[in-house]
Amino acid sequence: MIDVSRETRARLERYVALLIEENQRQNLIGRSTIDEIWQRHIADSAQLARFAPRPDSSWLDIGSGAGLPGMVIAILTEGPVTLAEPRKLRADFLDRVTRDLGLDQRVTIRAAKAERITGNFDVITARAVGSLGNLLAISQHLSTDKTIWVLPKGKSAQSELDDARQAWQGEFRLEPSATSGEAAILVAAGIRRKGRK
Repeated sequence: MIDVSRETRARLERYVALLIEENQRQNLIGRSTIDEIWQRHIADSAQLARFAPRPDSSWLDIGSGAGLPGMVIAILTEGPVTLAEPRKLRADFLDRVTRDLGLDQRVTIRAAKAERITGNFDVITARAVGSLGNLLAISQHLSTDKTIWVLPKGKSAQSELDDARQAWQGEFRLEPSATSGEAAILVAAGIRRKGRK
């Protein structure tokens, strides 16, 4: 279990209840993972918060879907969080959850692809949104030279990183996942396309 305050625990529990309920209407998470929701989805998302440079860092979650990891990050952190989800039904769900949890002052739902979003963010994350190289390509315009990408990855983390390094440069490192021995968290900073200054 995640060690948090009583209020934060209550918000996480409410989010889980809303997520399971909505999963009856639209496939947000695999039905086979519902019994493991706290470890597989909530703790897996929560572990990303430790990589933020400050407690009030601004976050962008690309392809937020069910709100993983973005909604969990919003519950656990103090800064503004933007959840980008192009699918209307999912964006509507995220909007309802945000209001239900009383997070609507800090959480913004953008029913759009990353390419259509503007602004800059301290931390960019995405879970199960294509390869690392493609993700960097669609999100680089949302970063500054201080932006950190915090990306949960599965078994293919090293090969994705090797592929991305052919077109991208910066500081990359793989951190072990706290929830799966086969997974890693790719942390990147100072990212730019090769050949550009």
